[in-house]
Amino acid sequence: MTTVACIKWGTAFGPEYVNRLYSGVRRNLSGPVRFCCMTDDAKGLHPDIEVLPLPVEPFQDEMNWALEFANRQGAMRKVSLFRQGVIPDLDGPVLGFDLDVVITGALDELLDYVPGKVAMRHDWVEARKGRVTGHGSVFRFDPSCHGYLYDDLAADAYGEVEKARGSEQRYTSHKAMDRGDFAYIPEAWVVSYKHDCYARWPLNWWVEPTSPKAAKVVCFHGHPKMSEAVSGYRHWLRGAPACGWLREHWVEKAQADLGGEWASG
Repeated sequence: MTTVACIKWGTAFGPEYVNRLYSGVRRNLSGPVRFCCMTDDAKGLHPDIEVLPLPVEPFQDEMNWALEFANRQGAMRKVSLFRQGVIPDLDGPVLGFDLDVVITGALDELLDYVPGKVAMRHDWVEARKGRVTGHGSVFRFDPSCHGYLYDDLAADAYGEVEKARGSEQRYTSHKAMDRGDFAYIPEAWVVSYKHDCYARWPLNWWVEPTSPKAAKVVCFHGHPKMSEAVSGYRHWLRGAPACGWLREHWVEKAQADLGGEWASG
């Protein structure tokens, strides 16, 4: 049984994002899937999704205070997934996803990659600047081995947030690197829509973005958002036509799998 987890809070993403992610995951893993969503609002989630209550952490006020100074309000919430025992009866690693990703290929290799390590893809912007930070949209960890990702923040929330400059992905990847406990996911497996799929400017205005053949996950960070990319995005630099393969993988296949009641939005 493969355990997959995501987190949803606030109003930025509707339940269809969770349901479509669940569909993409279960269609692209070879074995049975336990799909968990940590959330403060379970309304509209598919009944096969296991709901984990979003906890109020004892260090939350201290963390939020530090995030205000970093101008990163709302960041770091994902760390609640790292606490041992938060997923009941867990056996083995967890494959985690942000909600603004689409699954486009088989995930088994990603799940099994470098067992025992915290695994994340090298962040695109950080890599270009010669820095080592991982990107947090796709992550693989094991709370029984990596509980320090929660415990260290709980012990000194203000200090850890300040050190990470309010970035959850910087905190997670650097904390694991400091312990020799980190592996980069191969870059070809996890790609960025705006960095890896676009045609060169100005052809991007007329040529539909491509889906790299080796990609298992496509990440949508910044703009365009997924809904913008599906219908076509108009921006002086990053404009692009409607993306048919995104509609297929993110919307149409999920609707065929779960039914329109759960995958529409």
